[in-house]
Amino acid sequence: MKCAKPCFPGKPCQRVCDMTEFHRVTPHFAVAGQVTLDDIARAGAEGYKVLVINRPEGEDPDQPKLAEIRAAAEAAGLQFHALPFTGPPPPAAVGQTAEILERAPGPVLAYCRTGRRSIMAWAMAQALAGDMNPDEIIAAATKAGYDLVGARGRSIH
Repeated sequence: MKCAKPCFPGKPCQRVCDMTEFHRVTPHFAVAGQVTLDDIARAGAEGYKVLVINRPEGEDPDQPKLAEIRAAAEAAGLQFHALPFTGPPPPAAVGQTAEILERAPGPVLAYCRTGRRSIMAWAMAQALAGDMNPDEIIAAATKAGYDLVGARGRSIH
């Protein structure tokens, strides 16, 4: 079964329904839970230009190895950035995320186990850069399926 879903404005794409869902947060940023090597190839085909990994290597014994992910990203024409962390995003990861977003040559896909760490790093990077106000950040995350209301004041201000 195929699902028709636009990837980015003006660029339709096809995806298999049981593959990892890329949750578009803005026209230039999406998050996902754990991706497969096939998902990385699909990300390149759908127009993503950058892959950010927020999941530590070996967090789950079944997740692909970092070297495999890097190779798949490079084969798909994606810039590759590993910014692994556990818990809330540390300041260094937030700063690096802001820099990656600012310099990205096109849409960015970030992932971790569920997408929660990645959306938090993005949200804090947006707040740091002043690109969006807290209400806009929370609304964009909510539209993508992530509830960041509880982060207001603690992380997003």
